[in-house]
Order: sequence, then C-alpha cells, then structure tokens
Amino acid sequence: MTNTPKYWNYAKKYISKKDKVMSKLIKQYHSPSEIILKSRKDVFFSLCKSIIGQQISVAAANSVFLKFKIKCKNNITAKTVNKLTINQLKSCGLSRLKALGIKSLARQILDKSFNPKIIKKMNDEEAILYLSKLRQIGRWSAEMILLFTYNRPNIWPIQDIGLLRAISKNYKKKYLPPDSYVKLLNKRFSPYCSVATWYLWRSIDPEPIQY
Repeated sequence: MTNTPKYWNYAKKYISKKDKVMSKLIKQYHSPSEIILKSRKDVFFSLCKSIIGQQISVAAANSVFLKFKIKCKNNITAKTVNKLTINQLKSCGLSRLKALGIKSLARQILDKSFNPKIIKKMNDEEAILYLSKLRQIGRWSAEMILLFTYNRPNIWPIQDIGLLRAISKNYKKKYLPPDSYVKLLNKRFSPYCSVATWYLWRSIDPEPIQY
C-alpha cells in the first residue's frame, strides 16, 4: 500500500468549509493515517477483487477472494491466473461469468490489448470508458478502480448503493435521494468528491473500504 494521497488533508479542509454535514463526519471519523484511503498500485489485483465482489455481500466476497488468493498461491498476477482453468476458478466460489471475466482480463494483460499504464494519461471519463471495455467491468467497477487504485480525487460513484444510503442518512433525504440533490452535492464537493465519498461510506460502515 502507498501513502495517503497528498491532496487528502487539504481536501478535508476544503469540503468541511463547503458543508456542515461533511465537517461533522470528518471530525467524527478522524482516523489514523494507516486506515485512510490508500492504493496498492496493482490494477490487475484490484480488478480481480472488483469482479469477485460484484453483487455479493462483503463477507461472501472476502471468503471467495481468500480462496482465489490461495488458488493463486498468494501470487495474484495475470500469468498465474492465466494458468488456471475455468473450473479451478469456479471452485473458489466464482460464477462462470466472473471466472470468464477474470480469465479474459489475464489474457488481455498478457497480450497487451489492455494496457493499464495509459490510464494515467486519461481524464476520469476517458479512463472509465476504457476500463468498461473489459469483460465484467462496468461503470461502477471502473470508478472503484480510479478511486482505490489510482486515488483519483474527484470520483462520485452515483451508482453505488452505499453512497446513496449514506447521503439519505446524513442529509435526511428519502431513499433513493433525488438525483438533483446528488448532483448538488457533486458540485459542492468537487474537485474532491472522492474524499467526501470515503467519509460518507465510513458513516454507514465500521470497516474502511479497500480494493
């Protein structure tokens, strides 16, 4: 894991001044630096974890990922995964579609039809579209990669149920919160929506989220 993003402390002050609710959350969930948003800088690892975690509970995802990690002999790389069969991947608890998605990702990394290095040169929307071309990776998964792997500062994942629940809870809105209000908060927190997202998640989940 790398260190906390350089923009983090300034961003906390910035969004605290913009929003009383966010100011309260930042004070309430003041955390040691070791549990703030960090990055592995390992796109393949994070994409595998994202595919595994789709549409299942956090507990189930952690269980499947542990089995997947063991199957990879604690070496989650494209070369390792490419050597595994679909049935071996399914034996970890993966659905056939997820197993195919992870195998496809490994092949595209190896044949260089997918090149993570060029993502750094893209803006957020370009990167989301590029990542979304991968099998089993949609907009939400792409946004998680930009937030957790690349630590992009202005990710506002409006398809994320946790974020929407947290907005409803903290801003006393019905669930689902109105699109117009979600857009208002997006504008208010920009260019540091990633930080606001992280603290909103913390308000509904005792464990800091990592990918």
